[in-house]
Amino acid sequence: MRNKLDSVLYWYFKKQSLPYWCILLLDCLLLFFSFVFVYWLVHRSIDTLTNIRPFTHTMLIYLAICILFFRVFRTYSGIVRYSSFVDLKKVGLANGCSMIVVWLLHYWMYYWDTTVFLRFTSISIVASFAMATVLMWGVRILVKSLFEIYTAGGGATPALIYGVMTGGIGLAKSIKTQKPARFVLKGFISHDHNYKHNLLMGERVYTPDDLDTVIDRIGIKAVLVSPLRNEDFRHEQALQDLLISKGVKMYMAGNTKEWSAADDFNDVQLKEVNVEDLLPRDQINVDLESVGKELAGKRILITGSAGSIGSEMVRQVAAFAPKALMLIDQAETPQHDIRLMMSRRWPDIPCETVVVSICKQDRMDEIFSLFRPDYVFHAAAYKHVPMMEDNPREAIQNNVYGTKVIADLAVKYGVKKFVMVSTDKAVNPTNVMGCSKRICEIYCQSLNMALVNRQKGETEGLPTCQFVTTRFGNVLGSNGSVIPLFQEQIKKGGPVTVTHPDIIRFFMLIPEACKLVLEAGTKGNGGEIFVFDMGKPVKIADLAKRMIALSGAKNVEIKFTGLRAGEKLYEEVLNEQENTKPSFHKKIRIAEVREYEFEKVSRQIDDLIAISHAGDDMATVAKMKEIVPEYKSNNSKYEELDKQANDPKS
Repeated sequence: MRNKLDSVLYWYFKKQSLPYWCILLLDCLLLFFSFVFVYWLVHRSIDTLTNIRPFTHTMLIYLAICILFFRVFRTYSGIVRYSSFVDLKKVGLANGCSMIVVWLLHYWMYYWDTTVFLRFTSISIVASFAMATVLMWGVRILVKSLFEIYTAGGGATPALIYGVMTGGIGLAKSIKTQKPARFVLKGFISHDHNYKHNLLMGERVYTPDDLDTVIDRIGIKAVLVSPLRNEDFRHEQALQDLLISKGVKMYMAGNTKEWSAADDFNDVQLKEVNVEDLLPRDQINVDLESVGKELAGKRILITGSAGSIGSEMVRQVAAFAPKALMLIDQAETPQHDIRLMMSRRWPDIPCETVVVSICKQDRMDEIFSLFRPDYVFHAAAYKHVPMMEDNPREAIQNNVYGTKVIADLAVKYGVKKFVMVSTDKAVNPTNVMGCSKRICEIYCQSLNMALVNRQKGETEGLPTCQFVTTRFGNVLGSNGSVIPLFQEQIKKGGPVTVTHPDIIRFFMLIPEACKLVLEAGTKGNGGEIFVFDMGKPVKIADLAKRMIALSGAKNVEIKFTGLRAGEKLYEEVLNEQENTKPSFHKKIRIAEVREYEFEKVSRQIDDLIAISHAGDDMATVAKMKEIVPEYKSNNSKYEELDKQANDPKS
């Protein structure tokens, strides 16, 4: 018994727990003082002093009851300087329960014929507990306020929060608990004029119309965007421009809660925005549960696994617990990074990372025969337009022949589904890269049709590989994309090079694009070319201007260099002769494209591959134009072939 008592006393008095003991002692003193004060108001000084002994005896019993409920509601376990409404509610509940028990005990003690205890009236008990509760609240609020004033000193940045209600209030509470204080709250921004000039958490609510003068008047240096209002803020270009012009930094949530409706913002990590955060885009919801059911327990092969799209595909697929992964890429160092990532994050998933080109048919045949994949996600390709314009034979041998090798092996080894990642540059192509991807699309679609016809002609219901193609535009953060290039040029002081003042591009986040690929791939029935809704196009010159403004750099020039070989001002997602029809997802449409006979396509592609090995770029591109008649070169030496085709004398 003595050991238990010693351990309890040690816990209460040890250095780390001293604040808890101090809070408990302070609450008891406030309660004792409240009873003394109320008794003094009723009976005055002489009676109070005369009855001090029975008064103290009675209070010891009352305090024991209160301590019990303090323990039950843990009113002393919180850190006073971080007190919240929840802590105040706990104090109120503890005192309310104590008051009820004391009040019941009071009736029992009332009939005792003793001078050891003092009898309080019901009104005195209620008044004393009410006063004690107010005092306990007041102490906590005072300590919290003084601490906030002290810690919000010189280092904190004056900030407004974009968003009110759950998101804005949650973020405001979060920044107030940051120690040392990073931001000091100066108000909120809301488009709802019903909130205009109202007070929220003691700070005024402003509309965007007020900000031009408010920013200068109260010295705002930052705007923090509520995680629940990120999508709205991205579409507020006028507001963004105002903040940029005023030198106000913008911060958004940098974690996965971006699209969450959760009201717990304690772990929101704010980061200064970059241009990718401000590009307007809509929320994309994907039925990941159904995707997970399709991929869980399956053997999945991913080509181009070390690239921007392929590596994200690896991460997303691994999260669905496949039976095994086979990752193919010819880039050794990036592939090694993928290998390390898999061993670190998903050590329980059997995974092979192979360094090999998809063009090595014998090696790929060996891999397929041993691994026997259920799904193939084909992301391997040469993608840089100017490079492929100078190397059309390599574009054919890697993109076209490599796709043909993988597709044929998928049929040979009974793959359930083959999903090819294509590009918007395949629509009305003006360059070698885009045309090579269009030829890949044609091959996969015609092969799918041939398999379906063979199935109908031979044995109904015979399992056959389904070929699905997905098309989308530029992805933010991909290797060699324009944004990292601009960042590097700005860092060096410029100039920032843009090919043309009017050039526009579609952009999508890599994770969003991959989620759509997975959903389209798993839900497609074969033969479809799925087209992703990329949202609004972005003018590249405006993108460069905004990046320069966000960086704070001065005197950085934008230099227009002219369209590169094969480049066009805008990318299309569909051929003008093509139509689309809706699919299972509002962001995914199905292109109704021209159908090709597989035997003819196969012969043409075999001829194209043979020509590419002969070493003649012009002959290679001429054959590409024969297969894809809509391929018209732009700003390229291959325009000569288009002129010859249109010349009746030729």
